[in-house]
Amino acid sequence: MTEIIGVRFKSGGKQYYFDPKGVAVQSGQGVIIETSRGLEYGECSQSNTMVEDEAVVQPLRELVRIATDKDLETVRRNREKEEKAFLICQEKIAQHGLDMKLVEVEYNFEGNKILFFFTSEGRVDFRALVKDLAGVFHSRIELRQIGVRDEAEIRGHRKTYIGAMPGRIMTALIQAKSKNALLLLDEIDKLGSDYKGDPSSALLEVLDSAQNSSFRDHYIEVPFDLSHCMFITTANTTDTIPRALLDRMEVIELGSYTDEEKLQIAKRHLLPKQLKKHGMKRTQVRVSDDAIREIIACYTRESGVRSLERQIAALCRKCAMRFVSDEPPKRISITGGNLEDFLGVRKFLPEANVTTDQVGLVTGLAWTAVGGTTLEVEVNVVDGTGKLELTGNLGDVMKESAFAAMSFIRSRAKALGLAPDFYKTKDIHVHFPEGAVPKDGPSAGITICTAIVSALTNRPVRRDVAMTGEISIRGRVLAIGGLKEKTMAALRHGVKTVIIPAENEKDLEEIDQTVRQALQFITVSSADRVLEAALLPADDAAETISVPAAPAMPIPAPKPRRKPGIRQ
Repeated sequence: MTEIIGVRFKSGGKQYYFDPKGVAVQSGQGVIIETSRGLEYGECSQSNTMVEDEAVVQPLRELVRIATDKDLETVRRNREKEEKAFLICQEKIAQHGLDMKLVEVEYNFEGNKILFFFTSEGRVDFRALVKDLAGVFHSRIELRQIGVRDEAEIRGHRKTYIGAMPGRIMTALIQAKSKNALLLLDEIDKLGSDYKGDPSSALLEVLDSAQNSSFRDHYIEVPFDLSHCMFITTANTTDTIPRALLDRMEVIELGSYTDEEKLQIAKRHLLPKQLKKHGMKRTQVRVSDDAIREIIACYTRESGVRSLERQIAALCRKCAMRFVSDEPPKRISITGGNLEDFLGVRKFLPEANVTTDQVGLVTGLAWTAVGGTTLEVEVNVVDGTGKLELTGNLGDVMKESAFAAMSFIRSRAKALGLAPDFYKTKDIHVHFPEGAVPKDGPSAGITICTAIVSALTNRPVRRDVAMTGEISIRGRVLAIGGLKEKTMAALRHGVKTVIIPAENEKDLEEIDQTVRQALQFITVSSADRVLEAALLPADDAAETISVPAAPAMPIPAPKPRRKPGIRQ
């Protein structure tokens, strides 16, 4: 038998079970629980109860404590901050002109993360909104689009309800007039569960080939065979998809477009589409390849082409206005030199290249929702008492990577020529620039390790090297994800050599051929090999600090050997 308590985090919400650890908890009592999101406040909905071991999913998360007066005061302050954040976010949404409706704002118990829940008819590009909100609240920001939350959307309504109708699955089959239709379920990662039911449970019956032969819609009330249908689902992330549902799917990952693929898509599809939409002919407006490349590099930051299409649409609108002016031109030619006359000043500057080998400065590679990017790590070492400072709006996983790197360096102190007690006499400050942008993940491990060793030994880091990889406390370099996007970022940054984990060597086949030809890859399995490849002798360090040169303009990429296609 197992002792459990039931906890609800929202009134009328789903009940979750936890291990009370022998503490007697009364129904309605406030409790502090350790969840996957950290500490959370909830109310006990079921007091201590003994159940069969098979009735709960082990292991159970544990009760931390009964909520104290201080905890209740924290919850009250969070509710007040949520009300203010709701109003601020509504104003920001209006300023950005986004087609979305804010539903709810939720602070986590510790107050270091804010979740904004919204609804929208379609997809919303809210990256600029997130940056604004991060600058206001100085906390981790997460926006979640609420999708289908009512189980009746899948199973249909019972006929006893007013306005009852079949669910979306049966409605789609009726529209298709076929029992072996292809059905697309978009944004399945936005599923939610509440008092209205759990749509993911209904989808288990729909997607499981062992069950869907006798799917029962509440409106139709007779079994229907869905085994002849083919289902395709889309999602931005698999993290929020229930594990049981994900287990019934075959996951196909689609990576980011390369800059050259974006160029071809813009020339062949986006530009002709927008010219036609704005009532102009291709002979009237000529957009050079350099102009499109500059739009990609300096006006957009994305893995797809949605923002690129919006910028091209804005360009077409400006051209249309000139054609209807008092003195209309016969033809408009847009190049990289006059692009700012149509789209204004550049929104993003090209990434600056480091022109000298520097001590304590390493270029890392990171994956973001908008593609790959470079991530600089700076380290300063001063006399002190052995403090390790980590700044730059870092998440818990990245902080753990820094401590793992420090543990490895201490174990290699003699081999690196460091004093055995350096960790007691030196203060080490690790900083990631752009502190307003939250950063997390384990792949910066070898980057942090290299920067710390460089600063401690006064050995400069090769300026043409970038790296990515997780580090263990014994110096093993572990595999990472997002290699395709990271290597494209390295190419844009002017990097010549990329250090990657040996376990990721198989992923090189997925990288675009133009990127593979332009970069040299070094595969490593240990941090010692990373230091050997990235660090120069101490005698080569002319300066520990230097000023980067002015940002270089985007370099035209070579033509790809394969014809790109449009992917959604």
